[in-house]
Amino acid sequence: MESEMSPSGALGKLVTVLSIDGGGVRGLIPGVVLAFLEAELQKLDGKEVRLADYFDVIAGTSTGGLITAMITTPDKNNRPLYAAKDIVPFYLEHSPKIFPHKNSGGLLGSVINFFGTVAGPKYDGKYLHSLLKKLLGDSKINQTLSSIVIPTFDIKLLQPIIFSTSEANRDVSKDAFLADVCISTSAAPTIFPAHYFETKYSQGNIRSFNLVDGGVAASNPTLLAMNTVTNDLLMKREDLAPVRATDYKKYLILSLGTGNAKNEQKYSTSVVSKWGVLGWLYDGGNVPLIDAFTQASGDMVDIHVSTLFNALQSEENYLRVQTDDLVGNTSSADISTEENMRNLIKIGEAQLNKGLSRVNLDTGMSEVVEGAGTYGDALIRFAKVLSTERRARLAKS
Repeated sequence: MESEMSPSGALGKLVTVLSIDGGGVRGLIPGVVLAFLEAELQKLDGKEVRLADYFDVIAGTSTGGLITAMITTPDKNNRPLYAAKDIVPFYLEHSPKIFPHKNSGGLLGSVINFFGTVAGPKYDGKYLHSLLKKLLGDSKINQTLSSIVIPTFDIKLLQPIIFSTSEANRDVSKDAFLADVCISTSAAPTIFPAHYFETKYSQGNIRSFNLVDGGVAASNPTLLAMNTVTNDLLMKREDLAPVRATDYKKYLILSLGTGNAKNEQKYSTSVVSKWGVLGWLYDGGNVPLIDAFTQASGDMVDIHVSTLFNALQSEENYLRVQTDDLVGNTSSADISTEENMRNLIKIGEAQLNKGLSRVNLDTGMSEVVEGAGTYGDALIRFAKVLSTERRARLAKS
């Protein structure tokens, strides 16, 4: 008999997908969730297992792209550089240097932040660039332990550029250094400078990239991950051969958000109708225009995937972990004070104890699913499915 989290597929014939949203320092929230999931997997399969052992595809945007690289880039023993439990300590150590706190706030702080936003990027990105190059070294996209998907946006061509293991294996010009890709997907407009780098085509000629934050293209990369799987299946990737490209009932998807302030309802027409360009670009430390389009982009993906799996009567195959309850500093992508980071960790921990919710396809709002337990319960069930799937694959190999 199938459990509430049992997918509609034969053992050893599932396609497993992990997707992680963008959100700067709010990456602490999915960091907490991933540590919980990996700990559950280790209870089932031993302390040495890692998330990359279970997911066929891992997608990440911006801060999610950094997490993706951390958990899929191989070390000298061909195991992931970081365990999931290391993500939160990594953010606690490095976020204050990536997003240095420049002033004490108040009126003077607001004035400085305003002119900083108008005059140029808020941060120079030098520490982040140095950190990623040291962390990831000469590792390239095609070397990752799981197939990865990381979106960026080419500001010169005005089009999304999606970096993936699959494409890197087919096109050498897309087999970029992971450090360059992570710097690019994190280059949020107004926050960090755009990133330029070059690769070479197979003929030896130069390919140039002029990239900014992947959130411009896909703040929630779940659909990109699904598209990558579909394309791999159409290209007949051997390890996915038992699944047909359109057989979404055999997709098992975990999508992690970084939280938002939707329930705070801090904007209204009476306020925004008075704004010009500067109002939309700066409001008390926030950038409303970017808040709006990244939130809309992420929600549209959630609604699309929820609708698809609902239509297929396979809702249990798709788990979205997201909170709409951020307020004040916790909704910021770059406030990296000790207090704010600790609050974000608490929010991630509290999310595990909240009732499992799914988006209402009529209202677009998340609603608690009666009888489904908590997010923690759902992740425990998810871990069991992942473990069973992995064991079935190992038995067949």
